[in-house]
Parts: sequence; structure tokens; C-alpha cells
Amino acid sequence: MEAPGGVLRNIADQIALHARHRPSHPAVVQGETVIDYRSLDRAVRQRAARLMDLGIEPAGIVGIALGDTIEHLLMLWAVARAGAVILPMDCRWSAAEKARLVEHFQPACVMVEPGAGFEGTRCIEADSDWAESLSGTSIDREFPDGDRGLVLSLSSGTTGRPKGPLMSHRRFMSRFWTHWVDLGFGSREIYLNATPLYFGGGRSFSMSTHYVGGTVVLFPPPYQPSALAAEVSRTRASVLFLVPTLLRRLLASDASELLPFQALKVLISSGSALSAQERPQIRERICANFVEFYSSTEGGGITVLGADDQDAHPGSVGRAVFGVNVQVVDGEHQVLPAGAVGRIRYQGAAVADAFYQDPEASLEAFHEGWFYPGDLGCLDDEGFLYLKGRAKDMIIRGGINIYPQEVEAVLLASDPLVIDAAVVGWPSAEFNEEVAAFVVVRGQINPDALRQYCAAQLAPYKVPRAIFTVDDLPRNTLGKVVKAELTARLPRL
Repeated sequence: MEAPGGVLRNIADQIALHARHRPSHPAVVQGETVIDYRSLDRAVRQRAARLMDLGIEPAGIVGIALGDTIEHLLMLWAVARAGAVILPMDCRWSAAEKARLVEHFQPACVMVEPGAGFEGTRCIEADSDWAESLSGTSIDREFPDGDRGLVLSLSSGTTGRPKGPLMSHRRFMSRFWTHWVDLGFGSREIYLNATPLYFGGGRSFSMSTHYVGGTVVLFPPPYQPSALAAEVSRTRASVLFLVPTLLRRLLASDASELLPFQALKVLISSGSALSAQERPQIRERICANFVEFYSSTEGGGITVLGADDQDAHPGSVGRAVFGVNVQVVDGEHQVLPAGAVGRIRYQGAAVADAFYQDPEASLEAFHEGWFYPGDLGCLDDEGFLYLKGRAKDMIIRGGINIYPQEVEAVLLASDPLVIDAAVVGWPSAEFNEEVAAFVVVRGQINPDALRQYCAAQLAPYKVPRAIFTVDDLPRNTLGKVVKAELTARLPRL
């Protein structure tokens, strides 16, 4: 939204607009606490003004290391209102993990839970003193406008060197368009946020719901499927976003527990791909209008696969979302024909153009206006995209490329007792790499039987040399499997 004269308004101006036009409409719900838009606007202004009084200048970076509370959501909008930049920080990280982000991004301060301060930066605790200071803060002042930086959209995990692009207000608003056009968000919807607010989906879906005037219900994990179902029913939620791990837990539940989910307008999954066998189960047992959303924290939405297309294109992650151009290219950035496997790239108004203060990493991920998320895939003649795995995870056995996702899909289809699977390269002196698989099973299963099933479905060189059963797969805070940890567990060949 632009102000007179063509200046882009601060994204938080929309909260003030709702406070005038729909002041009593519920904006945030958590448990028995309900905050309407009039109260939300005042709370955001108080916090923004307090940040400014504490010396936080426009374009200054503010870390947010808070739990999944209303205060966290208020601070997201307050940092934006103050013209500063949000640095997402998981409150569950260790002090060393937080210190790595502080060293790289140099925030002016970090908002933390009471007693959770750490060395290396100025920490402001969201405690009773903070609440008391807000009551005496004047909100009668001018707040910054303009298309400035809004959020550092961090890549998955905290291992290695932290990186993430600086997303502007305009780019973040462009991401919202995808939510409204392709995913079913809107001003009349009640979005139940059941993932951490640190998570890119939880943060952006909540903010896009507020931007358009809907209601956000906070119901963070951990929870049992029955409790989530009860909250959907209690709040009459219409939109729900879950990562595949949580959806698989729902599929393992009794049918009677899943009945409230059938009243949802839309159920969204993102974070990693689901198998062709899981999608019809989700539509039949949980929510008929199930949508799969392929995206990245750095670039936003890429493709969407609606319920109507899932049976006809069972191995796909869908077609390009609104306003995004998707291509598959070779190592020289040349566009490949339909069916050929290569590097996925995409561009659009919501896509970043570089990592913040990291030119080396930017050279690998950005090229001539295109963002490369690091995934391999192919497009068919109708524009449907098929993932083949991460470029860095591709296994090369005897000079032949093997895509882990293909083997993982076969394992997930092999037996109903297999509820999760991950395939990695196994260092080999003879073949460079062998194929190793880790599976999570419910009950007892014979790994040799799984290998025999794979042998019937795959070329011999793709069949795992060994299949290891584990209690769970290691995942980062965004729910993605950390394959390096699995590789480290492998015995030496």
C-alpha cells in the first residue's frame, strides 16, 4: 500500500487501519485471552515507541528470542512499526547458537524471556519491568514509513555460518499475495497457528492474516492430536498449517479424534514433501481441501499443489504460485527441456536478491535475478514441478546420480509400518558412495523385506546397501531432517 506521493507505507500501518475500521474484531486469541484490533494497534505502538525510546533506530536490527506467545507476535509488529529489522531467534537455541547469530548480524538488542539473557549483546527481558515501562510510554509520535528492511529471513538451522536475505516491507507484502490467492487466507478466516512463530511459515502466515484483517489463534507445540483437534473446534478455525511430521502423527490417530479437522476450509503442508500415498489419506481422513505448499525461507512460495491435482500428479509439488516464474536449469544456467532433471530456480516480487552481508553465499544462491533454493527437480509439459532432492544430498554411486527422494518415496510406500524415511550417501572406496537408508517404524519390521521391496521397484544401483531402523530422525528447528547427523552414524565400509 502506497501513501500519497508514492511512498510505500510501513507494513504495520495496516494494523492501524483495522483498528479504525474493525476495532472490535478479534485479532489474536491464545487460550482465554482475546485481543481485538483496537487493542492490538495500541499494544504494537507502545512497544514500537518503547524500542525507539531505548535508542533503536530505523534499520536497526532487533533479535526476537521469545516463546510462542502473544508478546512474540506483538513484538514482530512492533519492530516493523519502529522501522527496525526483525532477526528471528529460536528461544530454544543454546547460548552458543544465539551467539553465532549475534556475531554475524550485530543486533542492537535481543528480546528474551525472563531470565534467558545471554552474553554478547544487549538483552531486553519481556518481564514485569518491561510491561510497566510500556504503560508510561507515549505513542503520540510519528513512526517510520518507506520500503525499508523488515526481516532477516534465515536459512534452515544454525550450524555453520548463519545466512539469510534482508526482506523489505514490499517483498514481504508480495508474499502475502500468495497466501491470499493460492492458499485460502482472507479477512474472514481464522488461522490457527500450530507451529512455532520462529518458523518462517508460522511467522509469515500469522502476519499475512493480520495484514488482511483475519484472526490468529496461537496454539504452539507440543500437543497431542486430540488437543489440536479440540482447539480447532473451540475456535472454529478455518485455516491450519502443519509440517509433514505433525500430519503423520494425525494420520496415526483414531478417526474419531480427526473429525474437527474436516470442518477446516483449508489444510496446508509445507517444509518437506509428502509421499503420493500420504496425500489421499490426508484428504480422506483429515481435511478434503488439503494443499501442499513448496517454499523456502529465503524466497517465499514456489509452487502449490491443490487437492484437485494431487491424484493426477501424485509425484509433483504443484505449479508456480501467483506472480512467480519457475525454471529448471543446468550447471551453466541454461533452461532444460521438460522432463530433464536440473537445478530449480525462481523469481518474483517476493524473492530476495542476496544474502545479508554475505557475498560469497550470495554467488551460489542468486544469479541474474533468480534464486536457487538448492533443490533438484524437473518440470513436465503442464508446468508441474517434481522434486528430486537437495543438490548437496544427491548420491553419486559409480558415476551415476541417485536422488534420495526417489528412494525415500519407495520406502514410505513399502509397508504401512514405515512412518518416516531418510536416504543418505554412504562413503565407499569402491563406488565413491553407496545408498544407506534410515527408517522410523511403528512396530516390528524386517529390514531385509524392505530391501527386497526396493529391489522390485528400483534399479539395482538405487537399492540401499543397508536399511537402519531408528526411533526418530534428527531434525532442525524448522522440521527438516539433518542428514549430516545420519551420515555420521554410518559405520565405515
